[in-house]
Amino acid sequence: MKPIAKLYTALIFLFLFAPIIILLVFSFNSGNSLSVFSGFSLYWYKELFHDTNTLGALKNTLVLAVCAALISTVMGTAAAVGINKLRNKYMKAAMNTVTNIPMVNPDIITGISLMLMFVFAGRLMGLSTSLNFWTMLIAHITFCLPYVILQVLPKLRQMDKSLPEAAMDLGCTPMGAFVKVELPEIMPGILTGLIMAFTLSLDDFVISYFTAGNGFETLPIRIYSMTKKTVTPKMYALATITFFVILVLLLITNLMDDDGEEGKQRRAERKAKRHHALGNRGKERLAAGVIAVALVVVIAVSALGTGQKTLELNIYNWGEYISDGSAGSLDTIKAFEAWYKETYGQKIKVNYSTYASNEDMYAKLKSGAVSYDVIIPSDYMIARLKDEGMLLPLNFDNIPNYQYIGEQFRGLYYDPDDQYSVPYTYGIVGIIYNANVVDEEDIGSWDLMWNPKYAGSILQFNNSRDAFGTAMYKLGIDVNTTDKSQWDQALQELMTQRPLVKAYVMDEIFNALESGEAAIGAYYAGDYFTMADAQADTVDLQFYYPDVTNYFFDAMCIPSCCENKELAEIFINYMLSEEPAIANAEYVYYACPNSLVYENETYIEDMGEDVMEILYPPMDGFAEKYNQYAYQNLPDEMLSYMNTLWESLKIN
Repeated sequence: MKPIAKLYTALIFLFLFAPIIILLVFSFNSGNSLSVFSGFSLYWYKELFHDTNTLGALKNTLVLAVCAALISTVMGTAAAVGINKLRNKYMKAAMNTVTNIPMVNPDIITGISLMLMFVFAGRLMGLSTSLNFWTMLIAHITFCLPYVILQVLPKLRQMDKSLPEAAMDLGCTPMGAFVKVELPEIMPGILTGLIMAFTLSLDDFVISYFTAGNGFETLPIRIYSMTKKTVTPKMYALATITFFVILVLLLITNLMDDDGEEGKQRRAERKAKRHHALGNRGKERLAAGVIAVALVVVIAVSALGTGQKTLELNIYNWGEYISDGSAGSLDTIKAFEAWYKETYGQKIKVNYSTYASNEDMYAKLKSGAVSYDVIIPSDYMIARLKDEGMLLPLNFDNIPNYQYIGEQFRGLYYDPDDQYSVPYTYGIVGIIYNANVVDEEDIGSWDLMWNPKYAGSILQFNNSRDAFGTAMYKLGIDVNTTDKSQWDQALQELMTQRPLVKAYVMDEIFNALESGEAAIGAYYAGDYFTMADAQADTVDLQFYYPDVTNYFFDAMCIPSCCENKELAEIFINYMLSEEPAIANAEYVYYACPNSLVYENETYIEDMGEDVMEILYPPMDGFAEKYNQYAYQNLPDEMLSYMNTLWESLKIN
């Protein structure tokens, strides 16, 4: 049985640590693929330390984790002492139960309930923004507290209760007895609770996501927001560093555990010496702890700043959707801050936050929890926000660069009078395929994604709107129809395709096509070039547009919660100026409707003829095609029906 037990243990460890080992290895990859190792390099570590946004998110995460850990440790220790001194067993059981609720309650419930509480309190106080650093700190303290209590209580129960009583008999005050006798005894539990609270805060995403405010983005939120484009290997580098830091903390925690026989012997020896030396040491530890908490709070306040003397602008955008200074690109936000100070003579601070989907952005705006000045939603969401009165009309006197938006990109269905939006990027969905696998005679239409010859190599969208869209374009059905029978037709087409599909994916398509794991998938034209740059040597990714396909726009808008409309319009106008417009177009790899970009000779040369042909197909009849084939905001009844059909497809 021993060989079987060893094999079982080895498999468990392999299952647990293989992903971490792969992550570590690929952090040293010289290429930008997340699946194909091109050679050893420290390039992504260098890129990481030049990425100011990621480092800023890391700093925020550390500040938050340190503050939450220290405060929850002090409060948790005090709570544990109080619970331990309770004489009524029913009261003690009730307190233990209440303490355990945050641990067993799902994070999403805790996050939503805390957000609602903060919004309610903020509205009672008349605040325009209910969520900020302090709300996130309170949330982190809330879920860290039980874990500290859980670590300290056993140490209090293990302690000889006669020790503090003896100390008080010898003249100590209750506080003196606690500091000199109890505190050293429970110190291993306190330190363990401190480290556990720190790691829990460092790792949290769900609760942070619901309680985050403007300008304070933690690392887990930043990584999640990168789903608009593939996560780069520099995140692997950061994860590797974080893994080893956490590993060191865990080792320290284990070394602090004195529950073994040797630990008991060491405790006995320490007790013999404690009467002579422990009094002053306990006071020093208490003073050091108080000073540490005070210093951290001061540092946090100074790092966050009050913003009273600095003009602030709150931007809400897709993740990885603006040139941020990485890989030698323009840092658009810093460039705007410098430009504004030089032009207007006033310092400005841009609080830049990101979201992963239009629905996430809509939910945050609808809640009224946070105020934003500029948002960049997609076309159908713009139509929805406009219809619900959640957008402000623009004053184009403050946006003179709007003149550079091509005529073919104006008067589109989501904003027919061009009152509420300024186009930022646009794109067209096409089919990416591996030319080494797919025969040339099979390409050219949506039929390729239903071709049984390539069963097990086809990737389909993992969202209902896009997946149904592929079937409807194939069948010649209007993607915005309200006829349920036509949606049923599309479902049957997806059911027919289901046995051929390798996986339903979104961002996972990058790795699957780059590595050759799959051979066919529909995706956005700009992302094709990202995949082609990272493809394996055995893969030859190519791209084409079916005759009928999806067109989309993302545009800059000002929400009704905006607090500085004129400043927001100045920012939009700056984004349309030549340097940032070109930098952003090159960075996000989507087509730009700004003539300063698509007519710029340097931009055209840098992108290359092949890229320009795909990103900027002929514009003849563009507006008509867009208005006909773009996704429009469906009535709630149809959205519900579509989601029901989608669930039935995924279940089957």
